[in-house]
Amino acid sequence: MKYQVQENCLTIYLPKEVDHHNAEEMRKNADTLIEKNHIKYVIFDFGMTDFMDSSGIGVIMGRYKIIRLIGGEVWAVHANARIKKILTMSGVTKIMQIYEEDEA
Repeated sequence: MKYQVQENCLTIYLPKEVDHHNAEEMRKNADTLIEKNHIKYVIFDFGMTDFMDSSGIGVIMGRYKIIRLIGGEVWAVHANARIKKILTMSGVTKIMQIYEEDEA
């Protein structure tokens, strides 16, 4: 997993599979970076992700709750059709924006 901080924005580049094996590490790292860098915006980059289970949904929901308390926002980018379906079915799309980016 790769993390990038730019000013008050944290981008989390998610791995191929987001599941219970890596969810706890993702949660700890994201929370540390959010606190240390006064993060207000979190972007989940699904560019390489093919699979996500309920653990991944939990990570997103948890970060949303933290960010919402300080008036921030959570976004998803580069989500393929399968990931979009998972996000929609889980209700996550009600709390986070999914951005479509045109690849150059």
